[in-house]
Amino acid sequence: MLDARTAVESVFREESGRIIATLIRISGSFDRAEEALQEAFASALAHWPAKGIPQNPGAWITAAAHRKLIDQSRRERTKREKQDSLLHATAAAIPRDNFDLEEMSMPFPDDRLRLIFTCCHPALNREGQVALTLRTLGGLSTAEIAKAFLLPEPTMAQRLVRAKRKIQEAHIPYAVPPPHRLAERLTSVQAVVYLIFNEGYSAATGDRLVRRDLCLEAIRLGRVLCELVPEEPENIALLALMLLHDSRRDARVSNGQLVTLEEQDRSLWDESEISEGLGLVEQALHLGRAGPYQLQAAIAALHAQSKSARDTDWPQIAALYGKLLEFNSSSVIALNRAVAIAMSAGLEAGLQAIDALGPSGELEKYYLFHAARADILFRMDRLEEAAMAYRTASGLAGNRIEQDFLARRLASVEAAMRERQAHGS
Repeated sequence: MLDARTAVESVFREESGRIIATLIRISGSFDRAEEALQEAFASALAHWPAKGIPQNPGAWITAAAHRKLIDQSRRERTKREKQDSLLHATAAAIPRDNFDLEEMSMPFPDDRLRLIFTCCHPALNREGQVALTLRTLGGLSTAEIAKAFLLPEPTMAQRLVRAKRKIQEAHIPYAVPPPHRLAERLTSVQAVVYLIFNEGYSAATGDRLVRRDLCLEAIRLGRVLCELVPEEPENIALLALMLLHDSRRDARVSNGQLVTLEEQDRSLWDESEISEGLGLVEQALHLGRAGPYQLQAAIAALHAQSKSARDTDWPQIAALYGKLLEFNSSSVIALNRAVAIAMSAGLEAGLQAIDALGPSGELEKYYLFHAARADILFRMDRLEEAAMAYRTASGLAGNRIEQDFLARRLASVEAAMRERQAHGS
């Protein structure tokens, strides 16, 4: 049987996003809703050990938080109209002495949908969108978010304050966008969730390549998005993409060293995540509305289905990247396509495709551009050029594990150069 603290932690982890969404709708304030929720959990920790865990812990927390909102409203002596509205909404939902637990346990998908669109509103900058999404729907503390992104806690706190202030000052509605705006706004929501995952999967800075907590949180948010908008194939594909990438997490680092996809021990890949991801890819594609996340998930599926690097269907991957460029003309996608060309059509063709992109614009400071070019040059035995490219890549990489990997690759190239000189060739 769960003890009280474990039960509280379980409710917080599993239901805080739903509860906070409802509290924000009723109170009209992020800060009031968060304060009420925190006080409700504190009350649970004080009462449950003595009185026992309620039959429906989530409903108990929701009821307690509603009552905290009533107390807040009275203390602050807000205008009578607003107070009456809050009291009516709360009292109607939860009678003070004998509220309906079954009613209170019902999900509020519309509230969570309103909340995620508010957190990811285009009027907020991307940093604010990410922070607010993790704080509200994710239930992460300010300290946890700051730690995940390697930022001082006061900096992250200011980000959250600015985002909430922007919502208030710009009168950003707490609402689902109208049908004609839904697609473009949903794209922003998907981008925020995927950005959270990518920061966890390939940390831009620091001493860890993978931050599992962020990956798990993004996958959880992806599941919420699928629950809220279940017939949207891009939501399904986004979840599939994250699961397929995450399935390789245990094989990506060995003894503190980065292991490339080509060299990974595929027996370490998570078969359950692969199976679920592949099923979701099929589900998304059957809906018949192609999109960029579906194409990326299809690429990840081809990697997941390959028993070895040699068995990978590189021509199909190159073709999928070409199709992806029709949705997004990003130079990074073009670089990935060039690498796929090198693996399918030959190293010379791949190098030409990479060089055609040029180390200018967004790729000039992108270490993977130089690393990919260095790898192909090394395979072509153009050692001096490979060494130069690896040095450039190493200087641009921000993550220590990636820096160490590039240093090892550079050392291999330099060793080959010395061996060549020793043999006079």
